[in-house]
Amino acid sequence: MTRMGMPHLGRGARRMAPLLALAAVSLAALGFAAPALAGKPTGKFANFGECPTKVSGVNFCVFAQTSSGEFKIKKTEVPITKTITLQGGIIANESTGAETFVNATNGETLSKTPENVPGGLLKIIAPKDWPEILQIIFNEFIDKGVTGVNASTELVGNVGISRLNLLTGAPDALSLPVRVHLENSFLGGSCYVGSKAHPVTLELTTGTTSPPLPNEPITGSIGEAELIEGGTLLILKKNSLVNNTFAAPAAEGCGSQILFGLFTGVIDSAVDSELELPSVSGNNTAILKGTLENAEAAAVIKSE
Repeated sequence: MTRMGMPHLGRGARRMAPLLALAAVSLAALGFAAPALAGKPTGKFANFGECPTKVSGVNFCVFAQTSSGEFKIKKTEVPITKTITLQGGIIANESTGAETFVNATNGETLSKTPENVPGGLLKIIAPKDWPEILQIIFNEFIDKGVTGVNASTELVGNVGISRLNLLTGAPDALSLPVRVHLENSFLGGSCYVGSKAHPVTLELTTGTTSPPLPNEPITGSIGEAELIEGGTLLILKKNSLVNNTFAAPAAEGCGSQILFGLFTGVIDSAVDSELELPSVSGNNTAILKGTLENAEAAAVIKSE
């Protein structure tokens, strides 16, 4: 034993002592900081990872997935075959009943899911009065088989939601201001139906619509409701949200990548001609079928 009753440390041990002390401090710091690091919801609440629970006032979380249905403008029908996700949070004012939707934490409130347009570019026929060079370019794309067109729905405004209306079937249960992105090499990357200034506004309901002619009323469905986790999580399976009263504006920005966009207006006209745009209310239909989950934010946080 050395002085003061302490054991003698060899040269190697003396070298290691500072490193061990540093490691101990680092581990202690990590252990101290761990509770402050945000976790991810678990168990039945795992889907709510992007719910903005840190935003002041958010007391509910929403996660909805549309797995089937259709989006129809005039005679052009795009079936929904790939899952579209809507997620975010809700600030519900208990005094007034008003509800404000808050976007998802990662910014992906509505997923930009590409759906195939049946017929693709082959449905868009080059008008006879097109400039010859544009007809040649168009035919070149067709000859090479670049004919597939995808349509994805993109959010361009604030989501409106009423959880009560979703359950009662009242109108405007879910309001989505969107634009439809038509994607194809020939159409370019900026071909849209709708915009932030002129959105396609879907006022979706689980109830019955009242469209102008020629459309007839259609009815959605609440689906099968299941309340779990002590009443903190509501799941609506086989849910159906419908709207056939919306209007669709003319196409914009199509062909912007062809010859520096010199013929953008011409290609816009070709798309409008095929899709019969603009299309007034009473000629268009949206049917979204899937599952909707609504959870108490406090329960989501507790599951982390």
